[in-house]
Amino acid sequence: MRVTLLAHTPEPERLIASAAKLCYSPVGIDALREGLTDGAAAEFVGMLAELGHESPIEHITFTFGIEGVSRSLLAQLTRHRMASYSVQSQRYVREGAFDYVVPPAIAEDAQALAIFEGAMQQAQQAYDALGERLGQLQAEALEREGLSKKAAARAAGKSAIEDARFVLPNACHTKLICTFNARSLLNFFSLRCCNRAQWEIRALATEMLHLVRAVAPSVFGTAGPPCLRGPCPEGKMTCGKAEQVREHFALR
Repeated sequence: MRVTLLAHTPEPERLIASAAKLCYSPVGIDALREGLTDGAAAEFVGMLAELGHESPIEHITFTFGIEGVSRSLLAQLTRHRMASYSVQSQRYVREGAFDYVVPPAIAEDAQALAIFEGAMQQAQQAYDALGERLGQLQAEALEREGLSKKAAARAAGKSAIEDARFVLPNACHTKLICTFNARSLLNFFSLRCCNRAQWEIRALATEMLHLVRAVAPSVFGTAGPPCLRGPCPEGKMTCGKAEQVREHFALR
């Protein structure tokens, strides 16, 4: 997994403080911003967090580049709908010798790993064979419709992988660029940094939190699973490791 913070709103905490202060200030926007030092802005954003006044933080956004994650993770990530996603397409990008994510529980056992890698090889072979066969059939059909051999082969190759991709596994690598506003990120971290989240998306969320906390510490200083800010809300489903979780995030 590789996670990069590609871009973010400049001076994020000053912008949040400006937006919040504007609601109650008679002065113009320029004058209001000139009176905000970085320290004053950070203090004001901290106060907003204590009050639970979250709408002003929607003005700042963060864009991430994410590589080496599974299609299984992608399905979970895109459930967070208040975000924008651009994902490498399996419809248009041929998966030649595709890379894949190996779950730690599988990697730790030689027998399980052998079964898993065998399945990945079979998926690759099926994908390649389907692509070749479907490409051949579609090229022949296009030639009968009047396309030249070269044009038919080019069009058929693109069309073939559209159906061949159905045999690709959830483990198959993907890459994407996504943009969140800060309020959506806080919700994302609360849900996905929790020990009850699936291991891969928990690792992604924790790395994303580490990156944004360095840029906007007043916004994300207490971000993470709910047990960082109070008792665990999971009831009987709790992991029972709140103290360890707090120590872990304090060190990040």
